[in-house]
Amino acid sequence: MVVTPILKYAGGVVSLVNNLGKALDDLRAGRFILVYDADGREEETDMCIASEFISPEAVRSMRKDAGGWICTTIPPKMLSTLDIPTLADLFIQGVKEFPSVRGIVPERLPYDRKSAFSLTISHRNTYTGVTDNDRALTIRRFAEFASEAIKQGNGWAVRTFAKEFLAPGHVALLKPSVPLLASRFGHTELTTAMAAMAGLTPSTTICEMLGDDGEALSKIEAKKYAEAHNLAFLEGREILEAWRSWSG
Repeated sequence: MVVTPILKYAGGVVSLVNNLGKALDDLRAGRFILVYDADGREEETDMCIASEFISPEAVRSMRKDAGGWICTTIPPKMLSTLDIPTLADLFIQGVKEFPSVRGIVPERLPYDRKSAFSLTISHRNTYTGVTDNDRALTIRRFAEFASEAIKQGNGWAVRTFAKEFLAPGHVALLKPSVPLLASRFGHTELTTAMAAMAGLTPSTTICEMLGDDGEALSKIEAKKYAEAHNLAFLEGREILEAWRSWSG
């Protein structure tokens, strides 16, 4: 189902074609959108593209214009067919064998209750896995695999995941909190929700935008970048409001 860019209120219907609608259209066209999480949270803006449309050129743009860590979100429905752990889960399980990791997993992050970071992977047809071509191949094949895994179920998903991908690799997977946007409101959940509302495979590839001062790019500067490149800029609250209307 593709979202209609409207929200329902008690007083009627409000059109969102100027902002949310453009973002959804741009995602469907394989273009970037910018997503700012929230004041008082990370206060970061991520470049975002639907994973099924990733290309070496898109990876290069994220690497040069954003500068953070290029990561790919796992579709929520895929988690029921392939149980992919978070890195925190793996670290906790490894405490007995590797005592040095005891204590490095925080009970809570400064800006959230837990991290979404999961496995890092590379496709088996890559070489080092880090080049723009290699990362684009890994991400594109993961999006294709994820879409098929939802349809095929657990047995197929487990066999094919091991057949196609290696870990550790150079693409970080992000595990969304489910139900989506119920308890965690990070870029992982926000951008995955956008892909779902756009009627796409609900996996996005995102990268934090950093400034020349060594800090996260300010919201003001991120908006200027969006305007200069004709990109949609959304804040988390806008996406959350649309998601609650769409999914409810």
